[in-house]
Amino acid sequence: MSAEYQQRAALLVPARHGRAVLLHKGEAVQVINSHGTQVVDCWAYNAADVTEYMSMEATRVWNQRLNPKTGDSFITNQRHPILTLVEDTSPGVHDTFMAACDARRYALLGCTEPHRNCHDNLFEAMAALGVSLPHGNLASFNIFMNIQVQPDGITLKTLPVVTRAGDYIILRAEMDCYVAFSACPQDIVSIQGAGDNTPRDAELRILTGNFPTPQLAGPWVPAR
Repeated sequence: MSAEYQQRAALLVPARHGRAVLLHKGEAVQVINSHGTQVVDCWAYNAADVTEYMSMEATRVWNQRLNPKTGDSFITNQRHPILTLVEDTSPGVHDTFMAACDARRYALLGCTEPHRNCHDNLFEAMAALGVSLPHGNLASFNIFMNIQVQPDGITLKTLPVVTRAGDYIILRAEMDCYVAFSACPQDIVSIQGAGDNTPRDAELRILTGNFPTPQLAGPWVPAR
């Protein structure tokens, strides 16, 4: 699947749990949907200053898209590129709209007992690298998540993923950064694939070379 890529590590993101990695500028992370059914939430932080982080709002402005395509960059709250989507073997269905699940979300869904959630997974994964975040961040990039804009142009529909086993994306680091992932624990709302809504593992590969390297596009500006 990725034998042609130079890599320095292969890691598991266990179902319902999180994992974070440190990428150096020019390295990349390959996110593999091992079973083809799993949503993977993603966040990125400037390794030199974690108050600068990947922003879905700024990313949509920069790319003028609701969801990223190969060659698009993800932008920080300080309007700097932090990650670029350099390869995508999936159908290209991802999400930048929906908030990461958290404890309150599951309480609203009727859970009376603690439920694993992506937001806690973010903090746990970063803490495992010795990094303390200054605040929460519900605005994740939801890899493989299938959110469809409806014909009225304003309504969103939540659907299961449409990926296949082994589909992957590759994100290249545009600065030294921490990138955190959560194999989403959602098992109430039907977002995981295969019909049973069961969270499953995902895989990460830290790549050092031989992956695609498209040029960075600048920010969108209106024609004059």
